[in-house]
Amino acid sequence: MTESIFRRVRRKYANGEDRPLAGYVTVLGAYSAVLGLLGGLAKARGVRLPDRVTAGDTVLLCIGTHKASRLLTKDSVTSPLRAPFARYQEPAGAGEVNEEVRGRGVQHAVGELLTCPFCLDVWVASGFTAGMVFAPRATRLVLTALTAIAGSDTIQILYDNAKQRA
Repeated sequence: MTESIFRRVRRKYANGEDRPLAGYVTVLGAYSAVLGLLGGLAKARGVRLPDRVTAGDTVLLCIGTHKASRLLTKDSVTSPLRAPFARYQEPAGAGEVNEEVRGRGVQHAVGELLTCPFCLDVWVASGFTAGMVFAPRATRLVLTALTAIAGSDTIQILYDNAKQRA
């Protein structure tokens, strides 16, 4: 019996590890479908891309994406969103937790996405970028709030560190 091309590629890539390539394909397909739907919706509604993106918007997108990704992937309060895909390991300080991805296939791939702020950044930034096209005022407001939270978090950490040194 001949091995399928996908199985051969998966076996050679995995290097003896259990890597959920089919789950990754599903997650990538979902991401591509969402982007395609947004593009189609924009075209159908006659929405035009901005001529340029300001430095201020770029900073808001950067900091807001960072904070939203941390909130979704690490915050204790958002752990119910990750619970179907991850297992609690330990506190990580400053209201954050460390979790271990569980399951196989799509469950594992989604778990990796939902527990890794670097992985989720692409999705969050894409969502906020689409928001800047479809609803720029509301998106800027949300990004401003997230940026304020990130700034406040930084001040809280600096304050706690200063108190510990005193």
